[in-house]
Amino acid sequence: QVQLVESGGGLVQAGGSLRLSCAASGFSFSNYAVGWFRQAPGKEHEFVNPNSAKGRFTIDRDNTKNTVYLQIDTLKPEDTAVYYCAAKRGSLSGSYYEYDYWGQGTQVTVSS
Repeated sequence: QVQLVESGGGLVQAGGSLRLSCAASGFSFSNYAVGWFRQAPGKEHEFVNPNSAKGRFTIDRDNTKNTVYLQIDTLKPEDTAVYYCAAKRGSLSGSYYEYDYWGQGTQVTVSS
């Protein structure tokens, strides 16, 4: 049974940091790219781009633990959203529709 389980979300003050985890099981983890998306209330899923110019997002992967991490620094209120990890074959993509497996999400709330 394929599972992606996110954890590490919570309530944090603006300027703080969070490290989210995504633990995978039930598929050949090393053959899949795992990306992060977020969805704020009333908005579409948004790809969390680790290569964004602002550099606040860092993604790390530990294949020995089948886990991917998302580090978010200098959190802002506009980062408030449910954060999801998702897996797809091949390389990372910003397209929501290319991902095969999804986690249930973890809530991140940033207070000002």
